[in-house]
Amino acid sequence: MSESMGTWRPDCLCGDVTESMIGQELTLMGWCHKQRDLGGLTFITLRDIAGEVQIVADEDSPADVRKKAASVRGEYVLAVRGTLRKRSAVNPDMKTGTVELHAADLRVLSESETPPFYIEEDVDVNESLRLTYRFLDLRRPNMQRKLLARHRITKITRDFFDREGFIDVETPTLIKSTPEGARDYLVPSRVFPGRFFALPQSPQLYKQLLMLAGYNKYMQIARCFRDEDLRADRQPEFTQIDIEMSFVGEDDVLAANERYLSTLMREFAGIELALPIRRITWREAMARYGSDKPDLRFGMELTDLSALVGGSEFKVFTDALEAGGYVGAIAVPQGASMSRRELDDLASFVRGNTGAKGLVWLSIGEDGESRGSAAKFFDAAFVREALALAGGDVTDQLLLVADADRITALEALGDLRIEVARRRDLIPEGRFDFCWVTEFP
Repeated sequence: MSESMGTWRPDCLCGDVTESMIGQELTLMGWCHKQRDLGGLTFITLRDIAGEVQIVADEDSPADVRKKAASVRGEYVLAVRGTLRKRSAVNPDMKTGTVELHAADLRVLSESETPPFYIEEDVDVNESLRLTYRFLDLRRPNMQRKLLARHRITKITRDFFDREGFIDVETPTLIKSTPEGARDYLVPSRVFPGRFFALPQSPQLYKQLLMLAGYNKYMQIARCFRDEDLRADRQPEFTQIDIEMSFVGEDDVLAANERYLSTLMREFAGIELALPIRRITWREAMARYGSDKPDLRFGMELTDLSALVGGSEFKVFTDALEAGGYVGAIAVPQGASMSRRELDDLASFVRGNTGAKGLVWLSIGEDGESRGSAAKFFDAAFVREALALAGGDVTDQLLLVADADRITALEALGDLRIEVARRRDLIPEGRFDFCWVTEFP
């Protein structure tokens, strides 16, 4: 039977109790994360968005409190009143692990059925089930951290642009359809039958209108909508930090963004960002990394081997080059020992996830001879030279891609570079390496 809060109100959040409060009478409210009934002694871990604290109902607690505590189950919503005291056994894994609340009164505000999954940090739950019970999913600590992080980033963003003299303007959501990069979402008008509004793909026209009206600096954390196929970096609705400035040049806009990124990294992540941020052209990014959004945290850059393989008898390469295409490679550090299964898996990745038709691999064996899928066409001298051009040595594996279309081959190698780095743990955790990509075609 659920009870009312009545006049009770929480004195603080569960995760915010500290040793300085020992001896104080507190009222705490939250969800039962765990309950252990030891027969006359019950421990409850009470959880809210700030963390967890242990509740104890023992022989010194009123009989009705002990009875209620023994009947509590996971995800019950509780209000507990009692005295904070020092724990006899410290739990170093809890932020509040040195204290506990001795229950003098307890109210069950809401009972709960057994949840379809545990409200835990690292429990692997089917996405469909998570979405069906989204209110439970959002109780999980990792989900709460993401929303709290987003809140903090939003606040830092607004505060920064306010200091820089930007005006935060909310632009309309129901607008006239205008040609942009994707299809519009349309909203039928009840007032004007047969006519439609569109949801904005970006606030482009409105922020330009604001510049014409004399609002020199505009910003908005803008909701945008694009009717396009789902991809890893595409979804129907998203939020973007949108800015516009008058009477400035490209360097002024980049400098303002660099100051913002520096502030964000320092205040949110505690990382000092070196300024100015490096700039590379689109052509250089594609040639070196096979991507217009390159990951610079590790090496394994692309190498153009078109000239080197031009005189070979390997038809895959010569056909691509005769069609005006490209042959390129990456050298996988310490990859000469990669198994045939690993290499076949990477070939399947290239065929299934990029526009290229396949993958060629070459290395130097322990006997000093060439090894790989095209070893009969390329001797050890060629492999050594190719590895040297790619910045590798005889301990590395050479992975090659060819295509009649240069961009297709470059993008395939770029995707392969990232995939290999992920599989072989070559991407350093916690490292950030920013760059501007300029001069897009």
